[in-house]
Order: sequence, then structure tokens, then C-alpha cells
Amino acid sequence: MRSSTRRIAVAPIAIAMLLAACGEDGGGQARADDRIVVFAASSLTEAFDELGAAFEEAHPGSQVVFNFAGSGDLARQILDGAPADVFAAADSQSMAAITEAGMAPTTPTVIARNTFEIIVEAGNPLGIATLADLADPDLVVVLCAPSVPCGAGAAQVLATAGITLNPRSLEDKVKGVVTKVATGEADAGIVFVTDVLAAGTTATGVSIAADVNVITSYPIVAVRDAPNALTAQTFIEFVAGTAGRAILAAHGFLAP
Repeated sequence: MRSSTRRIAVAPIAIAMLLAACGEDGGGQARADDRIVVFAASSLTEAFDELGAAFEEAHPGSQVVFNFAGSGDLARQILDGAPADVFAAADSQSMAAITEAGMAPTTPTVIARNTFEIIVEAGNPLGIATLADLADPDLVVVLCAPSVPCGAGAAQVLATAGITLNPRSLEDKVKGVVTKVATGEADAGIVFVTDVLAAGTTATGVSIAADVNVITSYPIVAVRDAPNALTAQTFIEFVAGTAGRAILAAHGFLAP
């Protein structure tokens, strides 16, 4: 069965256009009650694509539209009025921006956890084995910006390990780091374990010692005044339920 799941990307200049597009269909009618817009952290991309398809199959006639980006960017878009029904973040800080602004009518539900890994070119041709190896000045290392969960987590890991790096670039979402390493633009980076798994044969993961690694939680919540609040809550329950957790686990996420 071919899923009707769609993705959107929201830039600040496009928020007004998205509001109009999600508010009406092509004939100027109000948005259908079974269509929801889910703002989700970039690291959830592959898992939520599968979850969206499974939800649509379990709820005939429903449609899940995703906007994947850095959690902080998504929170700012919601606060600026972007029409999200559901927000799934990769950290508690981004979610707090929504809850503290009174934008969430219920307490967020933690659906999964994640941890970090060094990502290197496929086959690890440079033989990178530890975090200390990343300090080699001849290596091109890229990280996520500190403002997004993968960057904040990487910074904490490096600080705990007592390692200082001068990254070649700071990406605004985790997929940016994955792409640069997988395509050979960079030698290594630090990303979520799930992103290394999603990269498949295009990259290789190098474990980070447990005593310096960190674990981050993924909370999800319906957004206040969501256009389709009932379907939004149904989707959250599906993601947090048995089927949803099985899909998240298959993509490498830890249990909540």
C-alpha cells in the first residue's frame, strides 16, 4: 500500500503560506478532520515516515504531513504561529519552549530515548577509534550547532571527555552532519546512533564510551488549538503504543 504521507519544510518567510495551505484544500474548503501536520525532529525522519504510513493504514482516510527540522527551529516556528498539530522534539529543552509558552494543553509524553556515536566514512578508512582521535588537526570534523539537540549532546560528550575540537562547520540539523560525512566532505562527526543506522552502507559508526556518552529523551505533545486535536491525540497514542514503540526500536531508538 502506498502511503499518502507527505513532508513539508517551513522557512520563516513561508509560514503564512503554510497557514493558508493547511487551512484550506484546493477548493477553498476547511481542512479535513483526519489530516494532521506533525513537526518532528530531524533525527526522527526515517522512523516517523514509517510510523506515518502505519498510522494511515490503521486509520483509513487519515493523512499525516511531516515537517522535519532541528527541534529548536521547529519550536520557534510553532511559537511564530506555524500550524502544527503535533510536536515531537529530540530534547526536553526545545519542548520546554512550547510548554512554558502555554502552547501544550497536556503534559508531553516521552516516546523514546537516544544516544550518540561517532560517524565516519563507510568502512572507517582513517581508523578512527575514539573521541580523542577527532582532535587530530588533519581531520575534517563537523558537528551540529549547539542550538540543536545533536549539537548540545555532542558538546556535553566532548566536555565530559575533556576534548576540545575545532569543527569545520556547525550544521543546523543532524542530517547535515550525516550527509557531509557520507559524501566525503568531512571525515567524522558526532550524531545520534539512530542516524548512523539510517545512513546504512554510506557511513560507519564508532561507539562512544558509556561513561562519557549522554542519553537524550524524545517528548511528543499535541499543540494547543491544534486544527485537528482529536486526530493529533490519536496519533500520539499510536506512536507511544505497542506498534509505535516497535517501529522506533527497529530504527535504533531506546525505550523511554
